[in-house]
Amino acid sequence: MLDKQQRKLKRTSRLISVLAKYGFKDIVSRIGGQNDQKTNFSDETDTQNTVYERIRMALEELGPSFVKIGQAFSNREDMLPKEMIAELQNLQDRVEVQDLDLDAILEEQFSINISDTFQSLDRKPIASASIAQVYKAILKDGSPVVLKVKRQGIQEVIEDDLLLMKDLAKILNTYFEFAQHLDLNKAIATFEKSLLTELSLVQEKENIQKFAFNFKNNKNTYVPKVYEELSNNEVLCMEFIDGVKVTDLEGLKSYGLNPEVIADRGLQLFLAQILDYGFFHADPHAGNILVKPDGRVVFIDLGAAGTIFPQDKELLENFIINFISKRPKKLIEVIKKMAVEIDIKDERKLENDLQEVLDFVHSASLENIDAGFILNKLRAILMENKVNMPEYFYLLVRGISLIESVGRKINPNMDLVKSIEPYVKKIMLKRISPSYLYNKGIKRVEEIAEHIDVLPREISMVLTKANEGSLILNTEVRNLPKTNNIIQRGFHDLILALILCANMIATAILWVGKAEPLVGQVPVLGIIGLVISLFLLVVLCLRMLRKNK
Repeated sequence: MLDKQQRKLKRTSRLISVLAKYGFKDIVSRIGGQNDQKTNFSDETDTQNTVYERIRMALEELGPSFVKIGQAFSNREDMLPKEMIAELQNLQDRVEVQDLDLDAILEEQFSINISDTFQSLDRKPIASASIAQVYKAILKDGSPVVLKVKRQGIQEVIEDDLLLMKDLAKILNTYFEFAQHLDLNKAIATFEKSLLTELSLVQEKENIQKFAFNFKNNKNTYVPKVYEELSNNEVLCMEFIDGVKVTDLEGLKSYGLNPEVIADRGLQLFLAQILDYGFFHADPHAGNILVKPDGRVVFIDLGAAGTIFPQDKELLENFIINFISKRPKKLIEVIKKMAVEIDIKDERKLENDLQEVLDFVHSASLENIDAGFILNKLRAILMENKVNMPEYFYLLVRGISLIESVGRKINPNMDLVKSIEPYVKKIMLKRISPSYLYNKGIKRVEEIAEHIDVLPREISMVLTKANEGSLILNTEVRNLPKTNNIIQRGFHDLILALILCANMIATAILWVGKAEPLVGQVPVLGIIGLVISLFLLVVLCLRMLRKNK
């Protein structure tokens, strides 16, 4: 406990020193007061750079966790000034190489002998990031691999940084008006969840395996093999990928590949992650996408991934369909269902704002369509109406912005909207397929059955009140015979609808249970039930049409 407190005091002291150095003395005074620390301001205060440059420089000096949260805010054009966005996009993760005893770590983690396991092991990292360092090796069987080894003490550093961020957010929210509309607490909570997930190499291994399963039959991508016997939460051993960075135009041409084809392939693969599987790479920047000599696209560094659950996936499909089809009213209905929190004050204004975005998307020339700008404009509209979307939505927005940015570097004419249209057609075809309609029908029948289950109780309550003389009906009768006929017809329609529902439930049970006798694999009684259901449905529809005449 004392050790943790000492670590926090040390980090707080460093935070005060860095913020004071870059001229943020108001914030420093608050931090010093909160922590009962004396605040001695240095004369070496930066006054030459703009406030946004100083924010960027302070984040870089504070270290990897602060750089990462700055990068997370770098696409929030709906929240921050353009000048600050530009600076945050220039953030560099300045991480020094940590001198690790690689042999000792591997021997301790896996109880192996290095010479028995590896033909060769390069002790100098080929890459160094904030969470882990990457080393190249060759296994005894000749397989080239990379070893992602977690930095020593990184867990404690990140935990301390997160505590410090929460304290800083509390101070900013309390004393500085500009911070209150940023919702820093929620942003840091989301960031914490993402960072702690990224810290787990076991989670990354599982993400890689899930990607491999999803794309096992796709010839346009490749997923590196994971060596489980040399992987745990401290080390991740993966197949080495021989390829070039996706934005390396010369490298692509040396393979005889067309950059425009590769750009489209990468975009289609990312859309498939979202719309086919509901499991997508949450950080698809250029450094995380490689291309093999045969043209297959490889997504690496899968520590950060987004998940869209089936019920959310259908809502997302509805969102995309109505966005592409330019239907703002329907879009608002979908947004209401998707939102975690919502407080729309002026729905007409929201509709007009959405219409403006939709008109721009469908009328702008290809070179003027910037998905990042459009998505951030949409996010700003939602924020203005206090619409808080689920976490996956914001990961999705960031991912699409990144993948489009990467694609445009190798194909300036890449059209995101046009690329999505085939998926819209695919979704529409799926929704008229027998299996989809059957599953949807079963779901609706279950919902109806739940209502039918409580209906007798509700009717009983009404009848009881009527018998006791406590049932009060407020009515205004103008045409009694006609009203009587309408009530009778409505009652008959209700009875018919209940019979239809009961028959559909029975038919569904017969089909699912494959009740004998069977014709092939089809239950005869199920066919009869289906015919009866269709007949009753037609009768009910005809009665409703006749009623409307």
